[in-house]
Amino acid sequence: MTNDIVALIEYYEREKQLERERVVSALEFAFVSAYRKMVPGADRIEEIRASIDLKKGETTIYANLTVVADDDVQDKFNEVAISLAKKKNPEIEMDEKLELNVTPKNFDRIAVQTAKQTMMQRLRMAEKEMLYDEFKDRAGEIVSGLVRRFEKSDVLVDLGKFEGRMLQRERVVTEDYNMGDRIRCYVVEVRNDARGPEIILSRSHPNFVRRLFEAEVSEISDRTVEIRAIAREAGYRTKIAVWSDDDRIDPVGACVGLRGARVKNIVRELNNEKVDIISWNDDINEFVTDALKPARINSISIDEAEKVINVTVDEEDLSKAIGRRGQNARLTSRLLGWDVQVRRDESQHEQFEARVHDAAHTLAEQLEISDDVADHLYRAGGVSVEMITQMPLEYIASALEGLDEVNAEDILAKANSITSDNS
Repeated sequence: MTNDIVALIEYYEREKQLERERVVSALEFAFVSAYRKMVPGADRIEEIRASIDLKKGETTIYANLTVVADDDVQDKFNEVAISLAKKKNPEIEMDEKLELNVTPKNFDRIAVQTAKQTMMQRLRMAEKEMLYDEFKDRAGEIVSGLVRRFEKSDVLVDLGKFEGRMLQRERVVTEDYNMGDRIRCYVVEVRNDARGPEIILSRSHPNFVRRLFEAEVSEISDRTVEIRAIAREAGYRTKIAVWSDDDRIDPVGACVGLRGARVKNIVRELNNEKVDIISWNDDINEFVTDALKPARINSISIDEAEKVINVTVDEEDLSKAIGRRGQNARLTSRLLGWDVQVRRDESQHEQFEARVHDAAHTLAEQLEISDDVADHLYRAGGVSVEMITQMPLEYIASALEGLDEVNAEDILAKANSITSDNS
């Protein structure tokens, strides 16, 4: 065995933490492969192995042949005549197996170079298998690494001995990554497919936030406080619902920490993503009310059959309840697993319209005009006969524009007449 092969074994054993037996096994496989390529017809041998003496640096190739009668040898690569077999083992019988040394005399550097190439392939496979064995139980954990390079939109992260891949869909759209950046990621899964094991990382997964809270909040890690639900739009907003069966503990306060220290650390890791912490409540009405804060809820109706929650709010609270780009309502829906529909409270609008209708009708009776004309006047600012007398003729005409057979001069004259009679 040449010194470079010995050095290769030591390198993989020391730097890659591969067991020596595993490295030697790969080398033995490589020498068998080299033998099959060197010796014509050797690829037909069914049972063959290589044995390496690490102290002497010698490699021996053995073939396991079937003992047959002297006249029945038809396949010299898999059969051996019994007369020859008896010389090696006098007690051997017909149809038994005999292992013979078939190492060629010219098994030299050419074979070693061939074996080295094959060995490198086997060791890379062994390294990947070791990666899978080490990481297969780490799915769901947070790991730290350096951004090493980019492949299209995927980010390759150096995790020390191994490399993880953050796919484009697992990235946070508001984050930029540069080579050399140290980042923390959530291990989504460890795949083992035809291309070999692969560690899939994520910074956008909701469970990334879950693991951050578990690491930061001792009450969550010791199960005193429980995370009941998480809904996230990575880079923008996360809602997390927490609960505790211990009445002495405030689950929201535990997550926020003294002066907000705990949640600030998490928000910093998430690059200032907004995090809403809500106390879980089995009462849907109370839970939705808390989840949609700071908006004030006027009414909540629940359709259990369709799993729809209809919420009404005042006009000024509508944008707060829905949130920017609908995030507040959408994340609340994900937390509950129900469809939360937020609408403007029309009851106040209806009450206002009723008052306008009554006032316009009174005005119509006073001026002896139709309710439609009176409605236009009222909405234009003529809420009383006295107010109409103070309106310019041109303004009245423009307010009534489009209404057939309406004379603004007659209306103004009628209003002035009523005012004069009352005075």
